[in-house]
Amino acid sequence: MGGRRRETPGSNEDFSFVSPAVKYMLFIFNFLFWIISLVMVSIGMYARMMKHAEAALACLSVDPAIMLMVLGILMFIITFCGCVGSLRENICLLQTFCISLTVIFLLQLVAGILGFIFSDTARTKVTEMINNAIIHYRDDIDLQNLIDFGQMEFGCCGGVTYTDWTFNMYFDCSKDNPSRERCSVPFSCCIISKEKVVVNTMCGQGMQELEYLAAGDYIHTSGCIDKMVNWIHSNLFLIGGIALGLAIPQLVGILLSQILINQIKDQINLQNYNIKHQVDPWS
Repeated sequence: MGGRRRETPGSNEDFSFVSPAVKYMLFIFNFLFWIISLVMVSIGMYARMMKHAEAALACLSVDPAIMLMVLGILMFIITFCGCVGSLRENICLLQTFCISLTVIFLLQLVAGILGFIFSDTARTKVTEMINNAIIHYRDDIDLQNLIDFGQMEFGCCGGVTYTDWTFNMYFDCSKDNPSRERCSVPFSCCIISKEKVVVNTMCGQGMQELEYLAAGDYIHTSGCIDKMVNWIHSNLFLIGGIALGLAIPQLVGILLSQILINQIKDQINLQNYNIKHQVDPWS
């Protein structure tokens, strides 16, 4: 017994601290989101190329295609680090992936808390964004479709009220405005019966000139801000579920990457120990 050598982890050449299950779970996790990011970037690029040249630089800050591309590129870089890092067992790439996910998760958490605490400030910022989108309504077909969808879905018109559409150069109520749509609102503001197959796109003609109650017979006069706030208050559980659904993949990615990083470090320490003590793997 005294002459028998004590077995160490390094005495088996097939032994590894790195778990194949963790390694390939992390790879598949990142690969799926990497594919999604490529699709997002492709859709964003296609949408940008399909737009008119004069609108190319008109409203980048409120362009859904640009937002989709930016989000897709950020997601592509992060998931690429996760894919390659897990396959190559590269600690640097895995740490980049883990830190990036952690920062994004914390930013989302902080934004949610600050948005709840400073709801008035958040409301003001959202109002500014909607007013900016109204200004560029006709400059970007994607933005136009998004606004129309939102107004029809929520049954609203404008940011605070329907007269906010005067900020748009085509719907401006100024007397010197030569537009045929002067003092009008988009058709998506109109109260449209579900029985109607064909929508009258000129139904919002001259609605800003009417009094609030009179306009209410033809269009939705409530602003989209109040409608959105009411919808959020009525669907807190749904929003919480969506937030949780977004948080879980991030937390899973952080957990798997950290586990794999620790396993790789243990494997490196084992190799250094074997080299230092010259453990014979065949003993």
